Amino acid sequence: MRRLPPLNALRAFDAAARQLSISAAAQELHVTHSAVSHQVRQLEQWLGKALFVRHAGGVRLTAEGQSLKQAVDHTFSTLVARCAEIAEQEPISEIVLGAPGSFLSNWLIPRLDRFEANYPGIRVRLQTSTAMDDLRRQAVDCLIVSDRNWPADVEVVSLFDETAGPVCAPSWPHRIAMPTDLHSQPLLHTSSRPHAWMEWASRNGVEPAMFAEGRRFDHLSLLLEAAAAGLGVAIAPALLVERELSQGKLIAPLGFGPNDAVFALCAMRGRSDKAFCDLREWLVKESAA
Repeated sequence: MRRLPPLNALRAFDAAARQLSISAAAQELHVTHSAVSHQVRQLEQWLGKALFVRHAGGVRLTAEGQSLKQAVDHTFSTLVARCAEIAEQEPISEIVLGAPGSFLSNWLIPRLDRFEANYPGIRVRLQTSTAMDDLRRQAVDCLIVSDRNWPADVEVVSLFDETAGPVCAPSWPHRIAMPTDLHSQPLLHTSSRPHAWMEWASRNGVEPAMFAEGRRFDHLSLLLEAAAAGLGVAIAPALLVERELSQGKLIAPLGFGPNDAVFALCAMRGRSDKAFCDLREWLVKESAA
């Protein structure tokens, strides 16, 4: 009789090893953080070896964990391909795309059914990631991010020129008819774009230092919720507030103007697999539509 390792534990290990995060693995598997931790500990006990080193930012693989990950990657890929052959169907290619949550919900998700209809052999898994380190450690296959400076090891395909402007609740009580009206009003900032207000001020001919203070939020989604709740005036890319504007949750009293950033698809240089190339081609067409 074969002495097989616990298979559910291997599945949990596979997700945690790819993500280098117990929390991200739990999200992928649709289980709790503690469930993944329990499965990983069960596998470590079965092997008598530690597979991860835990630290504040997540986990990293031990030498034994890295060795097992390579074996699991190969075995699971072989199983998927062989099962697809037996079922007489082409194996599904999965590609993991990271992007800001507001971009996913406002732009990509409403269009994703069109991609799946045209490319039934490709499954796109979405993550709210914009970190180049996630790209380098293969936690994601590609990213859509807004920036103006790109690392040398990353291939970039421009999708949209970014425009940005102030947004606030329709019931906002203060007059906003020109940029200088914002000097004395509460401004809302996001940690991912800490200088967005000052850059906007500079482009609009007002003193940037007057726009440096205000409440700060970790994510753009929280920033927009705060603006809609009447906590202040936010600065946001037009592309990422389309839904809030159309639903009447926010208004853009001064409209939107261009800045130096672009929304772009990023992948490690040299990537040429068919799933990625098909997704890239589709994104370019959709962004031009």
